[in-house]
Amino acid sequence: MKKLLGLLINNKLKSIILFFIFLGLLSFILAWMAVSGGHDKQNKLILFFKNIIPTPVYQKVRDVVFIVPHLKERNKFYKTQVDKYEQGLNGNLFNTEIFISQKHKEKYELKEFFLPFKRLDLSLGWHGEENSRRAHHFEIINDKVIVISGEAETIFFEKKNIVNEKLNQSIIQNNIKEVLSETNSRLIGIRDIYYEDNKIYISMLSENDRGITINAYQADLSFEKLVFKDFFITDHYWGDYNVYSGGRLEKFKDNKILFSIGFQNMWPAAQSLENTLGKIIAVDKDTSNFEFISIGHRNPQGLKYLNEENIIINTEHGPKGGDEININYLDKNNGDIPNYGWAIASYGVNYVGPDTLLKSHSKYGFVEPFKWYTPAIGISQLEYLSEKHSPHKKKYMYVSSLRAGSLYTYELNDSFDKILKDDRIYFHAKRIRDIKYDKELKLFFIIFEFTPSIAVLKVM
Repeated sequence: MKKLLGLLINNKLKSIILFFIFLGLLSFILAWMAVSGGHDKQNKLILFFKNIIPTPVYQKVRDVVFIVPHLKERNKFYKTQVDKYEQGLNGNLFNTEIFISQKHKEKYELKEFFLPFKRLDLSLGWHGEENSRRAHHFEIINDKVIVISGEAETIFFEKKNIVNEKLNQSIIQNNIKEVLSETNSRLIGIRDIYYEDNKIYISMLSENDRGITINAYQADLSFEKLVFKDFFITDHYWGDYNVYSGGRLEKFKDNKILFSIGFQNMWPAAQSLENTLGKIIAVDKDTSNFEFISIGHRNPQGLKYLNEENIIINTEHGPKGGDEININYLDKNNGDIPNYGWAIASYGVNYVGPDTLLKSHSKYGFVEPFKWYTPAIGISQLEYLSEKHSPHKKKYMYVSSLRAGSLYTYELNDSFDKILKDDRIYFHAKRIRDIKYDKELKLFFIIFEFTPSIAVLKVM
């Protein structure tokens, strides 16, 4: 009996010891994930764990307790940066990975190539002006891909090179410095690049003695030199740099191009028809005259017009939480300009001070978001594939994100007012700035901004 009792006590003691060892290991792993730069910022358990650790504490823990794994992580990052600079314009393939989506376990293959531009530096702060020049964009033009850096450098490569070990990038000269000098302006950042009818369009933030402004410019397509001229001048200025710029350019009907413009931290502006801030407008390609398409936007980062359905889908950053996908059903507007509520209604909250934002949109006469995200995902560009081009042979919308480092996939119903199925592809320690689908190659092109790199993503 004593032996049996002793055996039971020993087994119980072992179980307790094993439990505490397991708990300690789990706490160690969660703590490292919380203090490292590569944790999933949408993981609720990690977010809870991180929220209860004050910032100075977790920084100290990272730099002392986790100094070895932290240094290994940093060394790997710096080695990648050295490799990037040493390879110049080769556009070397440096990473190939297989990713599995979180819900439906679909398999994707990613191939990642270097871009020759400066990387995003979060040590400067996500709202730092210098990082405005670290946001890069691209456009697919027939058999080529053009990439423009936030500093207005332009390169291109042959699309077919994605099957090789390097892209063989080439520089395209441009006159952006001369364009800026005409108004004694300095560059703050390129916000988008768009191609249509043998013309290249860009949007650009700049500053002169009148303040900061955002405008759009046009050039004839050339792979030797792009000579830009004014396309649409907003003639609105503000004093201090902010990250609420918008700037997406997109196709539209009736010989017009859509242009999204953020509210630029000018709080009454998004609700006023006396300016273009906080709006999506349509600009005539011949006259540069414009019309309001929708108002009440905060920082519209993604923009897509579906011609057959005659709808506009846009994504925009909320404040603290409340990132949105909005759909403008143009045939249902009855001549009215849809108002999406900013800066009166939002499902996010103010960063500082009391929350003054209304949580219902429709109750106060505004259009409800098609979908919103809290916590915020740092929403960026979107892409849409019809049944004809979708790998799933159904209507699919793909939404990319910065903060969440993910591509969100949504199967839509025929009326574009309901999500039938959703999924998420999470890319560890990455931020997606731009995404487009190439129908010929049947894969996505993606810009990641930490390295930075351009990648291709294939559904397997």
